[in-house]
Amino acid sequence: MAPVSAETLLEIGPVTKSFGSTPILRDVHLTVRRGEFMTLLGPSGCGKTTTLRIIAGFESPDTGRVKLDGVDVTDQPPYERDVHTVFQHYALFPHLDVAGNIAFGMKMDKVPPAEIEKRIPEALAMVKLAGYENRRVSSLSGGQMQRVALARAIAGRPAILLLDEPLGALDLKLRKEMQLELKNLQKKLGLAFVYVTHDQEEAMTMSDRIAVFNQGRIEQLGTPGEIYEAPRTSFVADFIGGANIFSAKVLPGPAGRAHLLLEDEHELDVPLEAHEVLPKVGARVKVGIRPERVKVFYKDELPFGSLRFDAVLKDSIFLGDGCQIYLQMFKKHPERLTVAMAGGDRYAVHDDLNVPVIAAVHPEDVYILESDGV
Repeated sequence: MAPVSAETLLEIGPVTKSFGSTPILRDVHLTVRRGEFMTLLGPSGCGKTTTLRIIAGFESPDTGRVKLDGVDVTDQPPYERDVHTVFQHYALFPHLDVAGNIAFGMKMDKVPPAEIEKRIPEALAMVKLAGYENRRVSSLSGGQMQRVALARAIAGRPAILLLDEPLGALDLKLRKEMQLELKNLQKKLGLAFVYVTHDQEEAMTMSDRIAVFNQGRIEQLGTPGEIYEAPRTSFVADFIGGANIFSAKVLPGPAGRAHLLLEDEHELDVPLEAHEVLPKVGARVKVGIRPERVKVFYKDELPFGSLRFDAVLKDSIFLGDGCQIYLQMFKKHPERLTVAMAGGDRYAVHDDLNVPVIAAVHPEDVYILESDGV
């Protein structure tokens, strides 16, 4: 492994894990910084929860190590690791009141009784449940039970807090409220959080960095802005926010730009970021365009320097604060072009289908994803 910086609190990898003959994790390497909100994001079965369980000690890796604050804890049982886990279904004791649930873990850690009595109201105040010490957990709402589970974890003062889809059982409105409260609480405590979710919006809202998992591997690791604005693969582009993905061929072009021939015979120069490597001339690549970066016109009045696609309006979905429309492109492209439009823009689009339109996009909003494998 490469040298670890002083900011690193947790390091795992390169970890592999299989259940029987089925590989679950494939050379996963991840570091988490002190005070960081790290999210493990991906679809069901991609390996994110298994990674969390390996950090917690509930699963052992086939290969690879887990280091916490510079100490190898790979072979330590969960109760000896300075981590606490908050589960989706809370794992509260129904026969205990709120105070009893919060105290339970601290008693197992042999925290002095006087200190336990001090920490319980402090933890409840942090999750906005002050005065709930004597309430039975069976009398609480789902959101309140989730807060008690958080209070229990916080009161133990772990080095790192692991959260396995803790908001998944809540309704949409409450989940959004809890996202903001949880992020604010994390910043207030200064704790490192490792958070598992399949919800892209949740990950973008709360995270300092996101590790996007796919088929047991981390496809991309970066800030929400980096993941969204500069996805490296078709999977990441499509999973985070959606994308229109095209095939293209690399042609000779100017320095610092990729000159591409799209599959429908459009040509464009795509600016390259400083870290990007230009694919070889003649190579086939995948390129992506975010739906909100496409503009739709009915007349030939396009912004200067934009790329034009002739298309037909095939469908429109009203979303309240905007709409999503689908265009059938002319020539060789068989796929639909998805366009996201804000509320004010949607009135520029006719409700009539099969209307000819012009779709326009700036070359700066087109990004290269990966080799097309051709």
